[in-house]
Amino acid sequence: MIAQLHPTEGVLAIARRLEDAGFEAWCVGGAIRDALLGGHPLDWDLATPATPTDVRDLFGKRRTIPVGIEFGTVKVLDEAGVPHEITTFRRDVHTDGRHAVVEFGASLDEDLSRRDFTINAIAFRPKTGEVRDPFGGQTDLRDGVVRAVGDANERMREDRLRALRAIRFASRFEFSIEPETLGAIRSSAPYLRRLSHERVQQELVKTMQQVPRAGGALRIWRDVGALAVLVPALATVSDMALATLDTLPRDGEGGRATPQRTSNRVTALFLDVQPAMVRRALSELRFSKHETSWATSIVERWDARGAKMAAALVDGRPDDVQVRRWLASLGRLYSGAFLRIACARWSVMRSAGLVAPTEGAVRSLHRRMRGSLFCDPIELADLAIGGDDLRGAGIPAGPIYAKILHALLELVLADPSRNTPDALLAAVPAIVASLGAGGTSTDHHSTEH
Repeated sequence: MIAQLHPTEGVLAIARRLEDAGFEAWCVGGAIRDALLGGHPLDWDLATPATPTDVRDLFGKRRTIPVGIEFGTVKVLDEAGVPHEITTFRRDVHTDGRHAVVEFGASLDEDLSRRDFTINAIAFRPKTGEVRDPFGGQTDLRDGVVRAVGDANERMREDRLRALRAIRFASRFEFSIEPETLGAIRSSAPYLRRLSHERVQQELVKTMQQVPRAGGALRIWRDVGALAVLVPALATVSDMALATLDTLPRDGEGGRATPQRTSNRVTALFLDVQPAMVRRALSELRFSKHETSWATSIVERWDARGAKMAAALVDGRPDDVQVRRWLASLGRLYSGAFLRIACARWSVMRSAGLVAPTEGAVRSLHRRMRGSLFCDPIELADLAIGGDDLRGAGIPAGPIYAKILHALLELVLADPSRNTPDALLAAVPAIVASLGAGGTSTDHHSTEH
């Protein structure tokens, strides 16, 4: 295992500088864990008896960033400009479950003893090649176990976020959670409300980004009671919704950086929640206004149209008019993501023995929608005439304009060739007459059929 520990040249140069100045330099944390698991981490951190002042004096102000002086942490830029955290050996003096007060002057083993899990409490000294593993982290890596360092309940009390981190690590590496640690996570659940909304959101997003089968991780959140405390709208989230996450690819899978995949997973998690509750939950978790609006909009479309679309696809091949109407009701921005999420959900439904559209039917629909996306008129802005043209035709301005334009959109959805100024203006008198008679058949909701 030791042969797999190959810090980058930048980290080795920083370690040599510390050692030459008389300070031990140990690589610690997630890079050690990931390297021992066969990965090739680039983000290596170091622990040392040097104080933050020592580190800044040694590397100079231009190469150091005081990101957490009070906690003993300084970022040092290597020769390539890559930042690495250098943290002073420390021990906890006090913690309230979110914030810790630390003191310096600890030994390496004391510093490792304050870490969360044994697999993260392994240190490697590049100068000597020594590996320090006082809590059996290498054994737990070999056995596929997430185990708290020392007393599991105490570790959870020190930082409540550790409960969620344990679940993420176990799910990411397909490890089991050691029974006492799992019990401590379950006991910690009622106290998770002490975590800030931002930290919960970050952990949720990391889970979506890092865990291939994110549904399994969120299932543990649910089963230990964490979801009920942190996201009440998801307290009883179904196994089907969770399985949908596992069917959606994560960002970076297949070597593709696609942040939209993370948004798709977050949206799929809320697919069975009322849209108003989705908006409230995501806002409370401090997702951005754009992310909140995006997920809510897709859930609204699923709630309004998902079942009808599924039924039509199961019954047969929808005609071109129906495809354009669906595309119009989904909108250009949302159609692709909606179909990816719907395809994942329908796949899970089929696996559960339920009637749902086949993957082939959804792919065919996606191709046909893509063909119409930018060549057919599907939105009011695509119409060949607008309000100025209606005014020029002698129609007084007012709410009737919106009704006329929606009726015209319905005409061109049925027959795109009618999207010319002459053809649309010729249709206006009949539309105005029907509206004057109290007709509502041309209301814009007809695009949702």
